[in-house]
Amino acid sequence: MNDTQNSLEQRRKNAFAFLNRPSLARWAPIPLRLVVGFGFMQHGFAKLSKGPEAFAMILNAMGVPAPHLMAWLTILIELFGGLAVLLGVLIPLVSLPMAGVLLVAMFTVHWPYGFSSIKIMSVVSGRAQFGPPGYEVDLLYLACLAALVLGGPGPMAIGGSRKAKMVPVAYPPKSRSL
Repeated sequence: MNDTQNSLEQRRKNAFAFLNRPSLARWAPIPLRLVVGFGFMQHGFAKLSKGPEAFAMILNAMGVPAPHLMAWLTILIELFGGLAVLLGVLIPLVSLPMAGVLLVAMFTVHWPYGFSSIKIMSVVSGRAQFGPPGYEVDLLYLACLAALVLGGPGPMAIGGSRKAKMVPVAYPPKSRSL
């Protein structure tokens, strides 16, 4: 019985061994870049398609100073920051204004609704009706940006991988003088 149990356990370990290879780990930033980049660009396009003036009116109602300027800045940060993350270029630079947009949204809009981004209010005609989202998604975006800044953009990035740029330097041995 022990041999059978050990062989089953060994087969389970071998079945997923390919996931533990460092060569696969380097690809981990790609899904983060795709989701964060596309997500930010989608939010920017949504604001742009409804008209920056509509977003500026929302910002004005919230008491944001210079609402028209802030509306355009937010849209541009979401569009160009999202594109930069998607392409893997200048991630440490664009992450700062992107994090700023997330923090402002989190504390001014989403905070009063709590953590969860999913709040089922009712079910009408077999379809769920949701309430306002909490700050959960803002935190997820912030965590993804932090992971990309700390770990680098990974392969297939225009900005290149931080690890690829770190080349070890071999120094010649010191000669001994008598």
